[in-house]
Amino acid sequence: MALTPLTREQLKTLFNALQDRVLEWNDPIYVPQLNEHSESGGDAISAIANEIDFQYGGGVSLFTGQRGTGKSTELKRLKKKLEDMGMVCFYADMSEYILTTKEIEISDFLVSMCGALSEQVKAAYGEDPAGRGYWVRFVDFMQSDVAIDSSTLKLGGVDVKAALKRDPTFKEQVQKQLRGHVTQLIEGAHAFVRDVVFLARNRSGDPDLKVVFILDSVERIRGVGNEAMQVYESVRNLFFAHGEALRIPPLHIVYTVPPYLSVLAAGAGSIMGGATSRRLVSTHIFKDRSRQVDEVGLSLMRQVIAVRYAKWQEVFQPEAVDRLAISSGGDLREFFRLLRLCLSAVSDDSQLPLAADRVAHAESAARNEMLPIPADHLDWLKQISKTHDTCLASDTKLPTLAHFLDNRLVLNYRNGSDWYDIHPLLRAVVDAHVTSA
Repeated sequence: MALTPLTREQLKTLFNALQDRVLEWNDPIYVPQLNEHSESGGDAISAIANEIDFQYGGGVSLFTGQRGTGKSTELKRLKKKLEDMGMVCFYADMSEYILTTKEIEISDFLVSMCGALSEQVKAAYGEDPAGRGYWVRFVDFMQSDVAIDSSTLKLGGVDVKAALKRDPTFKEQVQKQLRGHVTQLIEGAHAFVRDVVFLARNRSGDPDLKVVFILDSVERIRGVGNEAMQVYESVRNLFFAHGEALRIPPLHIVYTVPPYLSVLAAGAGSIMGGATSRRLVSTHIFKDRSRQVDEVGLSLMRQVIAVRYAKWQEVFQPEAVDRLAISSGGDLREFFRLLRLCLSAVSDDSQLPLAADRVAHAESAARNEMLPIPADHLDWLKQISKTHDTCLASDTKLPTLAHFLDNRLVLNYRNGSDWYDIHPLLRAVVDAHVTSA
């Protein structure tokens, strides 16, 4: 018996309800318990909000987590929380402004950052700080102070924002032209920020108004291929060597940073005024440093699907959902993907609700996307599996660790303290691997 129109429509509804998307803080399908109350006893967003509230004269907060842990949604909750506390808060998705697969320098990062802030201010107030937007200021600076070589870099009529985002050659030339003018560029960026804060305070009538800028998606900067290590080194240099330039009083800034930054540039936060990196982790499907299933985590994963589709048990038996939740390692993006893989394979009404033994094909498909794994990588993954640490032997291995984290071969948890484990779908492969001499 084929799928009836009613069943097909039901599967289609659930399939789309499980679509991976950034939620707003007040979305009815948002489950605050996922991140508001961690095993370590606190809410990262509330901690950042308090930190900003307590700071005088501006400061920096750092926020991180693996892809799919809900950072963007949580940052939008932070924005609302800060606004409820009487602050003015601007938000920008920096993936719209920076080329995330190439080396980043303090020059092009500050240009993109200030350009993003300039656009948000203009949208909020209908005017530019001190009457001049940052893109105009930057072009004027390049033409007058830098005296650019027009044979290699033509700015006339160029959309600087789009070129920095899409054109690697343009980005490289901007970096090259500015290397001898970094101090002046930083001074100009800081002056622009002061104009932004003055405008916001003038509009509000409050001379002590706190102004916050949230920079999302900075953590997406990652190396690819032979350039990987250079990209990671550039991120280290940005946050470590130029940490002081990224702290711009009187503005309060929240930077999202890559999960590997604590390994790559330990102590970078102290350079930016003592900033502590707060982290989102995968849902606690497993108890501390073990493969023992945590029933509280399973319950949360069921709640996540229930708020999206109340009749989910007509499609999946609870045991099937639990199995996929465990196989996802508590990663919501992976959980949704496994569920959708099962839905698209249903061909008959009689198969519903899907039992636990009918979801193995989705697990196999997800596992095959992570295979094959080189022997030396399997050696490392086996170490992580045993120690629940990153086991990073040297900086030169950082691109591999970043690959593990970015592609969820390794997941990050926190039960009182941070720990790591391999993706559950890789356990059989890694456990069976005989470590090379």
